Amino acid sequence: MRQRPIPGTTGLVRTMSLLGDPVLHSACAEVTEFGPVLDRLIEDMFATMYAAEGVGLAANQIGVGQRVFVYDCPDDDDVRHVGHIVNPRLVTADGDEIRGPEGCLSLPGLEAGTDRFDRAVVEGVTSDGAPVRIEGTGFFARCLQHECDHLDGTVYADRVTGLRARRLRRAIRKTAWGARALVQP
Repeated sequence: MRQRPIPGTTGLVRTMSLLGDPVLHSACAEVTEFGPVLDRLIEDMFATMYAAEGVGLAANQIGVGQRVFVYDCPDDDDVRHVGHIVNPRLVTADGDEIRGPEGCLSLPGLEAGTDRFDRAVVEGVTSDGAPVRIEGTGFFARCLQHECDHLDGTVYADRVTGLRARRLRRAIRKTAWGARALVQP
């Protein structure tokens, strides 16, 4: 029996920012005010992530330039990790570097092989200001690194190089939103 509500059940689904939107390419500001507005943002982020069938979502992906992300992501052992983190800081990314398929809700329908470490540690606080440390391996480590990148103004497409980058740019141009996306600030 659950002792707490399911995240996102009271949230509103917000519009997703797509590649090329300036909010995705700028570092997000630290959260300084905690309370009902932040709680509402987190609920809306969960609702939006679930509606888009994602495993993680950064605040700037819904147009809010604050350092917050939510996740509902399995690791490679199929252990489910659900939560949020405010003012996250990637403190460790190590282990083996693995190139794996990576997608993003802000680049819908696309993915590309992206190099990520198979272990990551993120520190920050919860919505009520309590310190939190999240450790992830495998796919969950990829998710943590991906969401921290978002909050620093980086999307996975920025990490793709060579032939994979050319293929991804070609695929972006074929989307309805692609013309705007490839004109970066």
